[in-house]
Amino acid sequence: MSSSVQQLALDLRAGKTVFTHWCGIPSPLVAGMLAREPGFGSVVLDMQHNPVDFATALHGIPMVAGAGKPCVVRIPVGEFQTASRLLDAGASGIIAPMINTVEDARRFVEFAKFPPVGGRSWGPVGAMALTGMSGPDYFRAANDFSLTFAMIETREALDAVDDILAVEGIDGIFIGPSDLSIGLTGGRSLDPLSAEVNAALDHAAARARAAGKFAGSFAGSGERAADNVKRGYQFVTIGSDMAYLKAGVTAMRKAAG
Repeated sequence: MSSSVQQLALDLRAGKTVFTHWCGIPSPLVAGMLAREPGFGSVVLDMQHNPVDFATALHGIPMVAGAGKPCVVRIPVGEFQTASRLLDAGASGIIAPMINTVEDARRFVEFAKFPPVGGRSWGPVGAMALTGMSGPDYFRAANDFSLTFAMIETREALDAVDDILAVEGIDGIFIGPSDLSIGLTGGRSLDPLSAEVNAALDHAAARARAAGKFAGSFAGSGERAADNVKRGYQFVTIGSDMAYLKAGVTAMRKAAG
């Protein structure tokens, strides 16, 4: 019987579409509450652009797992050593931002995968508690279900996407459309819905498919999430906790007259 920690890899390999929440409010309670919303297959905790620190993520992972869902964490730029600690705590996957080169991808893998693929050191106390697996069983299986997503969000990364996908231990890519829109226009524009971004989304999804790896994206709305699925994305963020809060406040105030 699989655990929630293993479920994301199982769902994606089965060809399922997994919609995920994006959490930046630094409260494990928020992550745990959103994990129980129907129709969502996981929760992402964002340590890059939000005040989610390591302690918040450490407590959020079991809250999400307690709701029967896998928890993924986006680490800060270049903090690959944090990936090991979060996987030890029971994260189902890691999203690493600004993976622009093969060397970036290899450094990410070094901390996220056990030997012989990477150099992750041993100590998954929380992960073994959440999975119920013995040490030897976890060691044998973890590289398969502890997923690595390299964020593609610059022109440099898009140009190198085939090489990044070819790195052993990279399980998939994750598109950051806002930064990508900045990169594709040389810093002239922020427009994650632009024609240039749409073309990049199509290209990246096709390259991931050709490499036999996963494609994920941040959509930002239900409509955009549906569009991304049509473009070939399996692991899709519909929106963030702050966006949900704002939308809920607006709708409730409007209903009040």
